[in-house]
This record gives sequence, C-alpha cells and structure tokens, in this order.
Amino acid sequence: MIFITAKFRILPEHAGRWPELAAEFTEATRAEPGCLWFDWSRSVADPNEYVLVEAFRDDAAGAAHVRSDHFKQAQRTLPEYLAETPRIVNASIPQDDWSELGELAVPERG
Repeated sequence: MIFITAKFRILPEHAGRWPELAAEFTEATRAEPGCLWFDWSRSVADPNEYVLVEAFRDDAAGAAHVRSDHFKQAQRTLPEYLAETPRIVNASIPQDDWSELGELAVPERG
C-alpha cells in the first residue's frame, strides 16, 4: 500500500473550520475505490496544525487519487487557508491494513 502522512499548518483564523473546509475533498477521497483510509487529526501541541493519515491500495490507486477532479479542486481551493505548504512522508509498504502495536498489547480482560 501507499502510506502517507502529511502535516497541514492552517492560518489561525481558519484552523477551527478546517474539517468543514476540507470536508468535500475528504468525503470524495474516502469514496475512491483504492482509498484504504483518509483521516484527519488536530495536533494537541499546535491548534493550527492538522495531521492527515491516508493510505491507498497501490501505486495505481494513488495515481488515480492525484488525477481525480476532487484532488484538482482541492489544489485550487484549499491553499488559501494554509499558512505554509504541507509537509509529507510518503512510502510504499508491504501490508494492507494497520498492524498491532505489540509493545503496548492490551492483556485479555476476564
């Protein structure tokens, strides 16, 4: 899968509305056949920063995402709310879902 994490610094006056501003793009991306997940989280250290964790089935699904109309629309509309160009980590990894974090395994409760 293609695993991507990106940090978005939002202009302070728009940070509280970011989920609403990105909602159309988010929902359209989640509806893509090759999208495994597309999840936003707000930083607890910086209220103007959102972290996007996304994954696509394979290179073809990632390419289809970047070629989509909703991606092109986001390129036109979302930058006006950003304080800086988002930063990204993008990697291909040989799995198709989340793995358990064994070091923090939850014991069976009975």
